Amino acid sequence: MKNIYVCSLLLLTIVMAACTSTNNAGSRALTPEQERLMRINMIDSTLLNGAINLDSLAGDKLGSISADAWMLIDDSTGCIISERNANELRNMASITKMMTCLLAIENGQMGDTIEISSDVYVAKDSRVKLGDKYTMRNLIDEMMLISDNDAAYALAKHLGGDTLKFCDMMNEKAAYLGMTNTHFANPNGVPNANNYSTASDLVRLSRYCMRDSLFAEIVGTVEKDVFLTDGRHMPCRNTNALLSTYEGCFGIKTGFTRQAGNCLASVAKRDDITLYLVLLNSRSMSSRFTESAILLDYGFNVMKTYRQNN
Repeated sequence: MKNIYVCSLLLLTIVMAACTSTNNAGSRALTPEQERLMRINMIDSTLLNGAINLDSLAGDKLGSISADAWMLIDDSTGCIISERNANELRNMASITKMMTCLLAIENGQMGDTIEISSDVYVAKDSRVKLGDKYTMRNLIDEMMLISDNDAAYALAKHLGGDTLKFCDMMNEKAAYLGMTNTHFANPNGVPNANNYSTASDLVRLSRYCMRDSLFAEIVGTVEKDVFLTDGRHMPCRNTNALLSTYEGCFGIKTGFTRQAGNCLASVAKRDDITLYLVLLNSRSMSSRFTESAILLDYGFNVMKTYRQNN
C-alpha cells in the first residue's frame, strides 16, 4: 500500500506540474478533477503570519477547548487558521464513513437494491435489521444521517465484494488524495488500531468530498424519511447538531468511540468565507459542537479581519 501511495503521489505531482505548465502557456485548461485536486492541495501556514494580531482575536474561549486535535482552514486560500496536533495519528470513529460515502457515490448505482444479510448485520447500535432491503441511495442517506454501522458494512460488501476489498479501495483513494497519514481498516470507524488518520488528512478528505454535489446534499440534510423497498420508512435526523444550531453550517459528519472520543468534521459559510474544521477527541457529545462553534466563530473573525486589512 505504501508503494501505491508513493506512485500515486508522484503521478499526481507530475500531472499537476504538467497541467500548470500547459495552462500557463494558454494551450489547455485544467480538467474539473485536476482543479478539484489542486484545491485540496492548497494548504498555507504562512498567510496570516504578521498580517493580523491573532492573539487579540482569540479571546479566552480557545484555551478552554478540550479536543485533543483539530485543524481549521479557510477554503479559498487553504490558509491554516488554527491547529492542534493536526498531523498526529488519531482514531477517527465514524468520520470514516465520509470515505465510504464518497466511494459509494463514485462507484455505485444509486438505484441498486442492497439487502442487510447476516454477514453485514453485526453491530448492536444499528437501526437496519436483518433482511431489510434498501436502494443504495437510501442506505447511504441512513448511514450518513444517523451513522448506522451496519449500513456501512452492507455498502462495503455491495461495492467491494467483501469488506477487505472495499478497505483496499478506501486506502487507494486515500493515497490518491494525498492522505499520507491515513489507513482504513473498516468502512464505518468501529474501534480498530489500524483505522486511523489525522485532522490534516481529514480536512483534505472533507474538502474533496464536499466538492461532489450529491455528497454535499446528503450530509447537509437535517432530517429525512428513509424508505425501504417494501414501502416502510425510517425517520432519520442528522447527528450533526450544527446543521440546526450554527449559522452557515452545511455539513459534514460526526463520530464517536471510546478510543476516538467525540469527533466532528464540519464546514460553514458566511459572507463568502468557507471554513473547514476537523475536531478530534473532544470530551463529550455536546462539547464537540460547542468547541467546533468556538473555532468556527474564531475563523470567521480572523478571515474577516484579514480581508479588511489586506
